[in-house]
Amino acid sequence: MTSESPPDCDVFVLGGGPGGSTIAALLAERGWNVVIVEKERHPRFHIGESLLPLNMLLLKELGVYEEAKRIGMPKYGAEFNSPEHGPPVTFDFSQSWDKTYPNALEVRRSEFDELLFRNCGAKGAQTFEDCRVANVEFAPGEPVRIDARMGDGSQRCWRARFFVDASGRDTFLANRFGIKRRNRAHNSAAIYGHFTGAQRLPGKQAGNISIFWFDHGWFWFIPLLDGTTSVGAVCWPYYMKSRKTDPTTFFFDTIAMAPKLAERLLDAKLTHGVTATGNFSYEARHMHGDRYIMIGDAFAFVDPVFSSGVMLAMNSAFLGADAVEASLRNTAQAPAMLRKFDRSVRAGISGFSWFIYRMNHPSIRDMFMGPSNMLRMQEAVLSLLAGDLFRGTPIHWSLRAFKAVYYFLNLTHPRRSFAAWRHRRRALGGEFAESQGS
Repeated sequence: MTSESPPDCDVFVLGGGPGGSTIAALLAERGWNVVIVEKERHPRFHIGESLLPLNMLLLKELGVYEEAKRIGMPKYGAEFNSPEHGPPVTFDFSQSWDKTYPNALEVRRSEFDELLFRNCGAKGAQTFEDCRVANVEFAPGEPVRIDARMGDGSQRCWRARFFVDASGRDTFLANRFGIKRRNRAHNSAAIYGHFTGAQRLPGKQAGNISIFWFDHGWFWFIPLLDGTTSVGAVCWPYYMKSRKTDPTTFFFDTIAMAPKLAERLLDAKLTHGVTATGNFSYEARHMHGDRYIMIGDAFAFVDPVFSSGVMLAMNSAFLGADAVEASLRNTAQAPAMLRKFDRSVRAGISGFSWFIYRMNHPSIRDMFMGPSNMLRMQEAVLSLLAGDLFRGTPIHWSLRAFKAVYYFLNLTHPRRSFAAWRHRRRALGGEFAESQGS
């Protein structure tokens, strides 16, 4: 193809997960020629099964809400369990600041991701599966060149006007540009598996996510519609480095450290193997540049504790679609739209991060296990847990009040706070630095 040849597409999207499929659907529906490629073939396994209530708004805008409901388990709240406190505490989404979206869904990601991928194809995007991108070139004055290998071994080349990196934890462009960096404010690793026969909460709460704190981090317990339950531990990396046994034995030994969770799994059976992952927390130095943007986990990921990953990925796709369209039209607003995209994505990550960084602190546990709606703090925290950070819901002053109470509790328990600070510092650097990875 010569430099005068027209591009094969307007937008090339790398990654067929929630973020990639969402932006492909939005841009194709607006009339742009979109190509989206996925390295595997749907349905494929993926962790991260818990959605947030504000995901429901995005699913409705994509036109797939009813289909998602058919494959999802209704989730009305989140249950928190702490070994240092009394009975569990449940945060009910219906008590958040804005009561419009009182529930979310727990979904098998293989089914959910395929639903979104097929939807973007139905909207007009050209979809390719079992396709691995090997190289991308941003030559000045030329369309973006993408080289890929298909599942049958054949080579494929595309030329595009714009490139969207939705490659998830593969972080394709961040790795290529050498701009991926470890999040020095947080780091975690995870080990997880799926069970049948786990004891769920009764009645309407059966689909609620449960969180269990233990000495080295926290567990998730996510019920799925087919009777399977996703269970995983998110830990400091030094704890994962302490493993002396096989992953399955280590996983069950870790579960035993959370007695309330162990009771729920007493008659449960592990369905497949156990998976361990590391270097959970990272970000790229920037998320957009000459003819490209990064969305979702391709730019940054912090921690799964509030089930924010799918919500942030899909929301960044909605924001990114406007920025990409402005860039394609070469309008004067394009730089401003890209800056808005950047600012909004970072604000969403930051909104969750303050709580994530402190999730294992005893003062946060006290506040979550003894919630107060003074100054509407509980409603504001529930709104954050629901993903309501992008619509202008006036929760920020109440969240500031919550943070002020947190700092006050630290001052009233200086020894405990110092011990927690010292442990965190050791975990992030210092004595445990060798377990951080790159």
